[in-house]
Amino acid sequence: MKNNFFNIAVNNIYTKPNIRSEVGTQILYGEKFKILSEKKNWLKIKTDFDNYTGFIKKQKFLNQFKPLFKIFKPKSRIFIKKKNKISPSKNFLYFASGISVLNKNKDYIEFEKNKWIKKKDTKVIDHYEKNYSKIFKLFLDSKYLWGGKTKNGIDCSALIQIYFYYNRIFFPRDSKDQIKYCKRTKKKSFCKGDIIFWKGHVGICLNKSKFIHAYGPRKKVIIMPTKATIKLIKKTANLKIKKVSNMKKY
Repeated sequence: MKNNFFNIAVNNIYTKPNIRSEVGTQILYGEKFKILSEKKNWLKIKTDFDNYTGFIKKQKFLNQFKPLFKIFKPKSRIFIKKKNKISPSKNFLYFASGISVLNKNKDYIEFEKNKWIKKKDTKVIDHYEKNYSKIFKLFLDSKYLWGGKTKNGIDCSALIQIYFYYNRIFFPRDSKDQIKYCKRTKKKSFCKGDIIFWKGHVGICLNKSKFIHAYGPRKKVIIMPTKATIKLIKKTANLKIKKVSNMKKY
């Protein structure tokens, strides 16, 4: 199975080879994956970063790709060069996407033929961002989207995973796998970096009293008081906390 690299800004990975099936997750520009099988116009793939399997439509992908930079904005506009003038297109690349370099100047990087990104929107590929709160806050007010992992729409487990993906550190995609992977923290009170798991939901403490999560009932990424959130989830969904871990462990 040879490596392939995704060359569209973002696309859905479906649980079945059918666009009417559930979206399991999304794949971003530059992500490495392997093709497991083909069926008509569909490919069953396995992503390299988190070993996620699912289905995407068959198309032509990159076989060779060396990312030198990655996107450090929630979404970065793609520019087109016409008659020596760089103009904005309607398209974007999204946070944590890796890009190669065909050409660059003082302000822009050409990552594909006549597709340019502002250099200030990027970091070098091996940049490590320690400030996880900074990354999570980039997604504030993004709409809640099951299976989503961009500023245009993101779910609770992707919000946690996107920090690790940006830093290219393995972390599972779905909350049911994250809760198994994460080490339990035993404590009586919450603190910065605590990852709180319920059945089917996850979020993170920004400090002792503030909690950020992609919250389905509010339909967006939102900061809420930690204790009030726990009470609300217990009241509305009848769910108790299943595990608490902490970002320091990873």
